[in-house]
Amino acid sequence: MQIENFGLSDVGRKREKNEDSFLLKPEHHFYMVADGMGGHVGGEFASRLAVETVGDILSELMTDPEATLPESGEIKPGDFKSYLQYAITIASGRIFEQARLNARLQGMGTTAVCLLFRKNKAYIANVGDSRAYRLRGKKLEQITTDHSLVEEQIRAGIIQPAEAKGHRLKNIITRSVGFQEEAEADIAAKNLQEGDVFLLCTDGLYNLVSNEEILDVLLNQNLKNACRHLVDIANSRGGDDNITVILTQVTSLDASEEEESTMRV
Repeated sequence: MQIENFGLSDVGRKREKNEDSFLLKPEHHFYMVADGMGGHVGGEFASRLAVETVGDILSELMTDPEATLPESGEIKPGDFKSYLQYAITIASGRIFEQARLNARLQGMGTTAVCLLFRKNKAYIANVGDSRAYRLRGKKLEQITTDHSLVEEQIRAGIIQPAEAKGHRLKNIITRSVGFQEEAEADIAAKNLQEGDVFLLCTDGLYNLVSNEEILDVLLNQNLKNACRHLVDIANSRGGDDNITVILTQVTSLDASEEEESTMRV
């Protein structure tokens, strides 16, 4: 399987510091975006610790799962959904512990959206309101659900989706990594097709750039230029928040996995 990738993070026009972090681990086909919160120091610390911890644990699991997995045996080698949840849980515990030990970091946490390619599938995990999208053909689809108060109100029918961007509570999230000792991620697996493009981003992008505009950029530019153009659009509209974007494209699938899938059918 061959994956092209590019990532970019920008402080935006209104913030003094960039509290977003992102990770590209092409050697393991793993990508992650995190948006920290918790004050001038805590947000940056939390997002950075999250991507470092999850990245390190995923690398260890891909290299030697038997040595890395917990002794309970609840997670089996090759259970990629459980790998992601396990890594996020460890990251949440570490962030929570640092906040407990350092008064300046109390209350910190971070969103997380992760993308792992394995065996012609994409495994997507998210906590909070950073998002993953998939472009297939000419259709852009949001494949994560925000863990936010506004999203809960939309699902309950209290407000309409069109009201979400301007809602006064739009920044309140209902799940995060590190604010509590454990974090529950939503995790999904998607079958891949050659040409699929996946976008990971923080709310600094999608609050200012519409899905239609994202689609147009992705259809007409390569990954590197598309990342830069999307960030530029958000900044041209005020850059109210930090802006982070990762784009990946599946350029070829694993032929042996395709053959096995055909045989099973």
